[in-house]
Amino acid sequence: MKNIIVRVLLAALTTALIIYLLPQYHAPQQHAEIGKPWGYSLVVAEEDFPIYKTEKQLETERAQLLKDFAPYYKPVSENLPESYPLVISMAEASRLTQEGYTKISVLEDKTYRVYRLSEIETPKSVYAATGQEVKPTLMYDTLTNNRMREEWLAQISLTQGLVQKGERIVDQGEVVTEETYQKLISLQKARDSKALSAQTQTWRSFGEGMLVVLFVLLFVFYLYIFRPSYVVNFSTLLFFATSALVIIVPSYLIVQQGWHWALYLVPFAWVPVLMRVFFDARSALFLHWIVVFIVSIVVPAPFEFLIIQMSIGMVAVASLRDMTRRAQLAQTAMWIFCAYALAYTAVTLAINGDWQAIDWHNYLFFAINSVFIIFAYGLIYIFERVFRLLSSMTLIELADFNSELLRMLAEKAPGTFQHSVQVSSLATDAAKAIGANALLVRTAALYHDIGKTVHPEFFIENQQDGVNPLLEMTPADAAARVISHVTDGEQIARKHHLPETLIYFIISHHGTSLVRYFYNTALNMGMTVDKADYQYRGPKPSTREAAILMIADAVEARSRSLKEYTEASIAEAVNRMIDAQIEDGQLDETNLSFHDLQVIRNLFKERLTAMHHHRIAYPKLNEQH
Repeated sequence: MKNIIVRVLLAALTTALIIYLLPQYHAPQQHAEIGKPWGYSLVVAEEDFPIYKTEKQLETERAQLLKDFAPYYKPVSENLPESYPLVISMAEASRLTQEGYTKISVLEDKTYRVYRLSEIETPKSVYAATGQEVKPTLMYDTLTNNRMREEWLAQISLTQGLVQKGERIVDQGEVVTEETYQKLISLQKARDSKALSAQTQTWRSFGEGMLVVLFVLLFVFYLYIFRPSYVVNFSTLLFFATSALVIIVPSYLIVQQGWHWALYLVPFAWVPVLMRVFFDARSALFLHWIVVFIVSIVVPAPFEFLIIQMSIGMVAVASLRDMTRRAQLAQTAMWIFCAYALAYTAVTLAINGDWQAIDWHNYLFFAINSVFIIFAYGLIYIFERVFRLLSSMTLIELADFNSELLRMLAEKAPGTFQHSVQVSSLATDAAKAIGANALLVRTAALYHDIGKTVHPEFFIENQQDGVNPLLEMTPADAAARVISHVTDGEQIARKHHLPETLIYFIISHHGTSLVRYFYNTALNMGMTVDKADYQYRGPKPSTREAAILMIADAVEARSRSLKEYTEASIAEAVNRMIDAQIEDGQLDETNLSFHDLQVIRNLFKERLTAMHHHRIAYPKLNEQH
């Protein structure tokens, strides 16, 4: 019950944080697109409001007006003679020419007089005419220029016409023209210029909050229905929440500041990349879409945003099936850039039908965003340590036979090492067959018996001379020696900083089963037996991967003790061992289905039969040959 409460609190706190950070002001959700049908109800002017000019119109008018503007200059010093030559620097003359100015205003006796630019000298022109070197006598008057430019630009009207109260603007299904679009934008500006009523703001915030709750619940339901094993681990749930907030929080802050262009710099693909590295593709895509839906509540163009970002998520997941090499992130970044560019171009053309509507600066943002994807490698390392997760790259590094622990196992307990390799092969095949994490099982199997390096001579696979020192001990002492390889393995793993996930495999690969050989021996000898003395401490396996390792370990060990290797004897040994584990309740806490167990049975029979097949005896040559 306590664990359930903690998980509910995590979901509630995450939802509350997202709702709290929702921008107080953002673009309206009635999004108009030129050339597309209006998808909402009839819009009628609630009151008179002006039609605002587009930014393009204003830029044109500003440029036209500033053609007659004469930049303001003043003497470089108050000590100049009354009739001083009007000389500006070469840099100023070049700038004025490039910017298209034909005249300047010069301060003379506290008033400004306008001169044609051709009447103004430069040090170079004076030297060419007189042979004398002179310095500039005029300097740019920054304060006056800024003030006068503002006064000039203030002459431009920001509006063009008026929409009267009750005037029909657009109805549902009508195609939005440029004129209609500008009226809709002007209507929104008129609304925004007024403070929203407290009631309107409250209901608006309530609706947005409900959407956030809905999206979070959708992800929670997905986990409970399709990925219940993820719900068991609180660290995993915390990872999901952190991955989402890493993207949602900066997105909200950007919208709050009005920097909508910067949304293209937010690396939304981090969510599917991080999820894909540690978990499965479906969960990666599902969480990514949930994050995108939550952010789309506040973005100015939700349709465009959703199309682009959902496409990016699918590309990220598809291009990163199993991250086993660092170079894969660079390849994924390249594919994400291509997807960004293609999706943005397609959506912009579909909405506007004009190449001029494309903002070419966005492609630079896409490139920067793709570079951020490469930086996800650092996040992978951090998240791996903080949330005690295992990436494919780490598993591959640990599964290298040249790693310190595996070399120690091969040197101190060569028989156990060979047993571990065989178990690893069997368990990997079984995991692939039922859709479990094959790489995790493969690596865990190599380390599951690492504790046998402490006393390798107590285990039969390492006894070369046939002498078994356990037979010289009491059954209880012998059982304790055998059981200790689990606790020894845990201590060695922690000393060498193996991940907690692999340590779990070490302590659970025998579950709470009995060391039955010595337990039965004690009973047959008429001893008073405490069952706990002959029982592994556990825990029982709780995942499919841990269950596969337990079965593979037991079956492989049992196959080594067979007197004859036939298809029938191997099948009997496999069935007996798995049935015994089921009856003992060792697999009760896993979610292995009957079908999974049947697949594992058949596969182990097939693999063990192939491993122990009889080889053909080569004939010897006669002496005469």
